[in-house]
Amino acid sequence: MITAILIMALGAIVLGAALGYASIKFKVEGNPLVEKIEAILPQTQCGQCGYPGCKPYAEAIAEGEAEINLCPPGGQEGVRKLADLLGREVKPLDAEEKPKQVAIIDEQTCIGCTLCIQACPVDAIVGAAKQMHTVVESLCTGCELCLKPCPVECIRMETITENIDSWKWKYPVIELKRVA
Repeated sequence: MITAILIMALGAIVLGAALGYASIKFKVEGNPLVEKIEAILPQTQCGQCGYPGCKPYAEAIAEGEAEINLCPPGGQEGVRKLADLLGREVKPLDAEEKPKQVAIIDEQTCIGCTLCIQACPVDAIVGAAKQMHTVVESLCTGCELCLKPCPVECIRMETITENIDSWKWKYPVIELKRVA
C-alpha cells in the first residue's frame, strides 16, 4: 500500500515538473502594443475599416500594414488617440464620421427570420425563429451590419442624442498632482 502511494506521489512530482518546464519553455506572449491599440478602438467589430474586427485591425496597425485613420466608429478622436500612442502624425478620418447610432426594429414588420441576429457581431439582437426580434440598446454599437440582411427592411438606425446619461467629456483629462 505504501509503495503504491509513493509511486503515485513520484509520478505526480515528475508530471508536475514536466508541465512546469513546458509552461516556461513554450510560453506565448502577445504583443503589448496590439493590446494598447485594441483598447483604443471602439470594439464595434463592424468591419468598416476593411478588417474583420478590431483585433485584426490593431494587429495590422502594429505591424505597419494599416493606417490609423480607417475606423469610422472611432472617429477623429480615435485617430488622435492612436497617433498619440504610436507617435505618428494625426491624419483626417478616411471615412465620413457619423453620430452614434442604435438599431431599432419595427416589431410590427419583423417576420422573425433571424438573419439580423446572425449578422450582429456583438449579439445585441435577441429573438427566436418566427418570433419578433428586438435590440438590446446598451449592447448595440451602431455598426449597421444588421440592415442589409433584413428581407423586410424593418430595421432602422436612430441617432443617439446627447442627454445627461450619455454625455461624455470630449477633451483630454489632465491629472493634477498635489505638490507637497
